[in-house]
Amino acid sequence: MRDRAREFYGLPCIAALVVIAACATARTATPAVTTVYLVRHGEKSLENPKDPDPELTSAGRARAVALAAMLANSGVTNVISTQWKRTVETARPLATVLGLTTEIVPSGGAAFADSTAAAIMRHRGGTIVVVGHSNSLAAVIAALGGPRFPDLCDSEYSTIFIMRISAPPPPSIIRQHYGTADPAPDSACAAMRGR
Repeated sequence: MRDRAREFYGLPCIAALVVIAACATARTATPAVTTVYLVRHGEKSLENPKDPDPELTSAGRARAVALAAMLANSGVTNVISTQWKRTVETARPLATVLGLTTEIVPSGGAAFADSTAAAIMRHRGGTIVVVGHSNSLAAVIAALGGPRFPDLCDSEYSTIFIMRISAPPPPSIIRQHYGTADPAPDSACAAMRGR
């Protein structure tokens, strides 16, 4: 009788120990890596210099399609953009291909980088695409714990920063290019980089 009682009570105890060990292992496992792709919007229309919210040119729309083609199979889980037409239009082809709704983080002001970083970290463990501006991407990278890069020049549209954020910091970051190559830097760009 005692042997049967041991068998009866022993099996559930062993099963419980296995479950407890699995839970403990899951808690001590390395946290998931968050991958962030940061790009500037595509080429914008300069037809009306007074227009504060220009649309993309045909080259900008082609760049948006190139971004979608590049990242369509990258496991993107979220797309974040500012509220401006040029960023929303750049994000749209990728979001459409993936069936995602673009999350809007309004740009403007000193809090933009922190707001964008907070939006990214709400999706911790995912793969997030951020479509921003030439003068905002470097600040977002820094807000995520990355190095401080200079702002992009007005003629730079092909740059894509790829960050991998995990514990412990700092995140890893590489800079690549996609779509049509940018023109050679003009004197204003060279002077800006020299700062």
